[in-house]
Amino acid sequence: KAFGPILLFFLAFQAISRRYNKRQMVKILVGLLYTFIGLVLFLTGANVGFMPVGYYIGSEMAKTSFNWALIPLGMIIGYFIVAAEPAIHVLNKQVEEVTQGSISQSAMQLSLSIGVAMSLAFGMIRVLTGISIMWFLIPGYVISIVLSFFVPKIFTGIAFDSGGVASGPMTATFVLPFAIGAAEAFGGNIMTDAFGIVAMVAMTPLITIQVLGFVYQMRMRSSALRAEADAVFSQEDTIIEYEPGEYGEEGETIEQ
Repeated sequence: KAFGPILLFFLAFQAISRRYNKRQMVKILVGLLYTFIGLVLFLTGANVGFMPVGYYIGSEMAKTSFNWALIPLGMIIGYFIVAAEPAIHVLNKQVEEVTQGSISQSAMQLSLSIGVAMSLAFGMIRVLTGISIMWFLIPGYVISIVLSFFVPKIFTGIAFDSGGVASGPMTATFVLPFAIGAAEAFGGNIMTDAFGIVAMVAMTPLITIQVLGFVYQMRMRSSALRAEADAVFSQEDTIIEYEPGEYGEEGETIEQ
C-alpha cells in the first residue's frame, strides 16, 4: 500500500515525459524491487521482533521493585535508537552537504540522540506518575518557538524536519510498545500514559537542534570578533607627515 502509489506515479510520469531510456528504466525498476524487498523484511522484523521485544522489556521492568530504572533505561534506548533510524542518516548527510560542513553529521547525530533520550525520560516519568502530556508538550513547543527568533533560520527548518524524522518507523515500532508494556504492567492508563510518547520524540529535537544553532551562532560571532581584533592589531605602523606651518614652524612626524 505504501509502495504502490509511488510506483504508479513514476510510471505515469515516465509514460508522459519519456525522460529515462530503456537502460535507465531497468536500473530504476531493479532498485524499486530492492526497495520493496527491504520494506517487506523491515516491516516483518518490526512486527515479529521489535514490537514484542519492546513490550516485554517495558512490562518486565515495570513489575520490578526498582521500576524507577525505566527512566535511565528509556534514556539509553532513546539515545541509541536514533542511530538505527535510516532517515536520520539521510538527513544528517544532506545537512552537512547543504551547509558545506558547517553543521557536521556528528553534531546533528549527538543533538538528535540527546533530544530523543530526553523525550523517553519524560515519557517514562509520565508512565510512573500519570502526569498529563500537556505539561510537557506546551512548554516544549513554547521554548522551541521562542528559540526560533534567536537562531539562524536554517536551524529552525532543520529542527522541524528532524522532529518528523526522529519519530520514524524504528522509534514507533520499539518505543511505543515499550511505553505500552510499562504502563500496562504498572497499572496505569495506557491511553493517557503510554500514547503520546511519539509526539514528545517529535518535539525534543526542535529544542536540541535549535540550541545547537544558538551555540553555532555564538561561536561564529566570537570568531568574527576575534578575527576583527586580530586584523586591527596586525596593522603596520603608519607615518603621517604634516606640512610646515599647519601645526608648527617645522614639519612634524607622528608614528602611530
